[in-house]
Amino acid sequence: MKNILIILAVAAVFASNKITAQTPTTDDIKSVNEVVTADNVEWGWLNPLRGDKSPAAGKLWGDRTKNEPAGFLVKFKKGFSSPPHIHNITYRGVVIKGLLHNDDENAEKQWLPAGSYWQQPAGEAHITAADGEDNMAFLDIQEGPYLVKPTSEAFDNGERPVNVDKTNLVWLNANDIQWVSEKSNVETAFLWGSHKENQLRATLLKLPAGFNGSIKNLSPNFRAVVISGGLTHQFSKKDAKADLQPGSYFGAEENATSLISTEMETVLYIRSNGDFEVK
Repeated sequence: MKNILIILAVAAVFASNKITAQTPTTDDIKSVNEVVTADNVEWGWLNPLRGDKSPAAGKLWGDRTKNEPAGFLVKFKKGFSSPPHIHNITYRGVVIKGLLHNDDENAEKQWLPAGSYWQQPAGEAHITAADGEDNMAFLDIQEGPYLVKPTSEAFDNGERPVNVDKTNLVWLNANDIQWVSEKSNVETAFLWGSHKENQLRATLLKLPAGFNGSIKNLSPNFRAVVISGGLTHQFSKKDAKADLQPGSYFGAEENATSLISTEMETVLYIRSNGDFEVK
């Protein structure tokens, strides 16, 4: 009897740790110089068990089916509405096209337009719905696998959901931040994470029309996704220029420089384990 009680106690501790564990704040995987254009994304089903009733999912980096960080695109059909569910891990999302809603099943619809941001904590019951003719979002996870589970398995991991309409983002310019050249007219909006050493953080970077400059990565892990607009990208002037439209991605190794030019205002989602410089 005593041994049974000990086993049950240990199991309870492990279960408690699983429920209260929060999202990792670092990423030990070193990024490499790579580019994935929007027209070269590999697509499948977000929830293969539901087939075409599921949103489509496109890989940018990592493998969402394994226990590792990953970034991927999700496409929703107009009128899509998921059943109430939870996820086993926390994810962050940015709307690229259309209108998306992510909240408790009884909440009034808050349609987030392109450029908006949301965070869905692990264990929190919610629905996801789409109302645009063409709906696409970028999702960022720090651990995996990304699973859909019933609300009967809901739990509180201590994190809270966030929904930020694009009109509520706070943009800073070179007068407010040190790592952006004053001549660049670049703006940034902080989304999540910490600026402590080696801690993961994510920002939106707004490049003006006619920008012709560079982004130098100073950290072991740097990944950027085009949210709106478009740009041309090179790692060196010897490389062919890559045309990166919304939904495209580029990663950079530490101390690598990306040469970038824009014809229209462009917004990037940048996730890094440290600093970067824009000139």
